[in-house]
Amino acid sequence: MLIKKPSDIPPSEITPESVYRARREFMRGGAALLAGGALFSSMAPSMAFGQQGDALKAAAPPGLTRTPPAAWWEEKFEDIRPAPSEEPLYTAEALTPYQDVTRYNNFYEFGMDKSDPSNRSSAFQTDPWSIEVEGEVARPGTYHLEDILKPHDLEERVYRLRCVEAWSMVIPWIGFPLADLIKRFEPTSRARYVEFETVIQSDTMPGIRSPFAIVDWPYREGLRMDEAMNELTFLAVGLYGSFLPAQNGAPIRLVVPWKYGFKSIKSIVRMNFRETQPNTTWNDLQANEYGFYANVNPEVHHPRWRQDMERRLPQTLFSRRVIPTRLFNGYEEQVAHMYKDMDLARYY
Repeated sequence: MLIKKPSDIPPSEITPESVYRARREFMRGGAALLAGGALFSSMAPSMAFGQQGDALKAAAPPGLTRTPPAAWWEEKFEDIRPAPSEEPLYTAEALTPYQDVTRYNNFYEFGMDKSDPSNRSSAFQTDPWSIEVEGEVARPGTYHLEDILKPHDLEERVYRLRCVEAWSMVIPWIGFPLADLIKRFEPTSRARYVEFETVIQSDTMPGIRSPFAIVDWPYREGLRMDEAMNELTFLAVGLYGSFLPAQNGAPIRLVVPWKYGFKSIKSIVRMNFRETQPNTTWNDLQANEYGFYANVNPEVHHPRWRQDMERRLPQTLFSRRVIPTRLFNGYEEQVAHMYKDMDLARYY
């Protein structure tokens, strides 16, 4: 599937946030009716994406919803379960505008500037796409993206994203729990960690070819098994009600909202279930700056960035919103139990 990138799209064609919000409220209202015992529950999927869905599609960038990559992909996005109206799968904090979410990115495979991923990803290919699954599982193999996604219902989650560089966003993701996918592979009792790898497309990712690249490709990340199975850990295939752009990790990426953003690896092509802790890219590059766990912690500072405050995007020269950073990015209730016997300053 080839998804048109926002770098190719005039700003006037970007899905307005107001349209997105209207669709969400319409869907939420429909869900409330169903919970109240509405008699027409069998009609809910089509009603949820009725006139509001048509409005969203009409306003969305060509190639994202008007021309889906494949029929099965469009079907997946016709029936998205809206996020609940309370934490932890939703936050009422102001959403970061679509333009900022898609134009302010760290994705060094396309370049080191924040604008490089959106400006240099127009040739990125997502069709065909597959994920190699190996290691301590009963069902290893190479799975086509369609086979990965088809059994799973898509849902919306509105999460905070906190970068180790001390900026943050609020993003409405579309996807499904990582735990649901892991169960299908049937990990053995020896699987204590999950290792992930990002795709290498040297012909479409100019950052990989750069003589100034600091990364030993492919980009690698990992989670402990209990972290991977946590209810918050999410595989995203979309944002703002439509497909992921390349710069945000198309066609499928990880979202781990209580960890710094570099843990949420993009454009996944490999999952390896291991007994031992995997090497990860930033930890290998600079272990004293980037720990394996990378949990958001206002009391443990990065050598170059204080972590007790953050800049909530978007910001301008005349409008800067600086807010306190919360432990585990505000998701302490859901994740703190996994680290109760750990020294978080040592295992950062």
